[in-house]
Amino acid sequence: MKLTAPKLALSVLTVLVFACSPVATTNTVSRNVSASFSLPPMKTPPGRAAAPTNRSNASIAAEFITLAFQLESGRQLPVLTRFEGPITLRVTGASSGPTTNRDLDHLITRLRQEARIPITRVSADQSASITVHFLSRAKLRRSVPQAACFVAPGVESWAEFSTRRNAKGRNWADLTTRTKMAIFLPNDVSPQEVRDCLHEEIAQALGPVNDLYHLTDSIFNDDNFHTVLTGFDMLILRAYYDDNLHSGMTRDAVVARLPAILRRINPKGRSTGVGVRATTSPNWTREIETALGARGAGTAQLAAAKRAVAIARSQGWNDNRLGFSLYALGRLALGQKSSLALNSFAEADAIFRANPSTRLHAAHVAVQSAAFALSAGRPQAAIKITDDNSAVALRAENASLLSTLLMIKAAALEAAGRSDQAKIVRLDSLGWARYGQATTGEIRDRLNEISSLAPRQERTSTP
Repeated sequence: MKLTAPKLALSVLTVLVFACSPVATTNTVSRNVSASFSLPPMKTPPGRAAAPTNRSNASIAAEFITLAFQLESGRQLPVLTRFEGPITLRVTGASSGPTTNRDLDHLITRLRQEARIPITRVSADQSASITVHFLSRAKLRRSVPQAACFVAPGVESWAEFSTRRNAKGRNWADLTTRTKMAIFLPNDVSPQEVRDCLHEEIAQALGPVNDLYHLTDSIFNDDNFHTVLTGFDMLILRAYYDDNLHSGMTRDAVVARLPAILRRINPKGRSTGVGVRATTSPNWTREIETALGARGAGTAQLAAAKRAVAIARSQGWNDNRLGFSLYALGRLALGQKSSLALNSFAEADAIFRANPSTRLHAAHVAVQSAAFALSAGRPQAAIKITDDNSAVALRAENASLLSTLLMIKAAALEAAGRSDQAKIVRLDSLGWARYGQATTGEIRDRLNEISSLAPRQERTSTP
């Protein structure tokens, strides 16, 4: 299940640095975009194959077992379940736009080529193993408030899900094999959010039913940094559908067969690679979900983020979980405690940059760092930060992140007196924003928000 904002939607980046800026907002240049401004053609990610994982096979095997035999609630599953034989997929309901079919076709091609899964798309009037059904976001959230999108086992329509939610076979723990799944997605969100939901929910319909916070290189993580299936994810799915596994196998039986499977499909994992990481404390998970949840006042969320940082430190996690805790703390401290926000972002950035597998995480922090530099009258520093991170966002196919970085760069170029270059970069940012943002109004608001960060005196400032 992909979770909604504000719980864990870190892919939706809002720059909230006004209260932290050392420059008064009365000195900002007025660059508000006209309500009727025009947008360039949409830019879309290529939907290409992912780079292979660099994990050791021992690490992959350990993660596979936890992903396959445990629900997010912590409940253990008795047997492995998957589809047996060829898999079909159909789309019903009014889809969100012309990019949906393209993104879905790219995903199916990747699943066939990288995960070797025999999945084929069929017409909407045919029966299928997996039904992808589009409906309004409001209707979806009335039924499952915390979900941006989700997969339901044992059903194939919204009516069936709504009327028989507690029937036999509707619970993951009841399954011994998978025969039909329904995925419910909103049709009134950005093209990127639809694409992200397709990747996460189709992957869950096919394979892992768990999300693990310690994974740095996977979509199966509620931190939402990765939004398309990675090389690690594709290898997990490939192992899921290996001929030497089948539905109904116990945990011990799968444990016994995985090493030979992984030696065959991932020979590079025999020697070097990322090792097994320590499991995540339920106390930390509870605090981080409180910090980023929709419930409770801002002070309660800030306190929960502080506790999450403290737990991560006490556990000795100098990894993405401590970085994520600090990033969450920084976001919640914005507008309340400027020094705490800055220090938290700086420490999160250092942790993420120390590990090649968390460079994408660092790019999210870079949005805040670049915005701070812009608002502090240091346009050249803002330009460098955005240049250092834009390629990472592009490789991750995160148009929302990329467009925000480019908008900041454009504002910094204009503040530095390089207006012609600023126009080119801003046009590029708007092309990506059309894919990453839901409406023209949202794009205009984001552009105005970022443009207003640059103070008037920045036009002659130096980094």
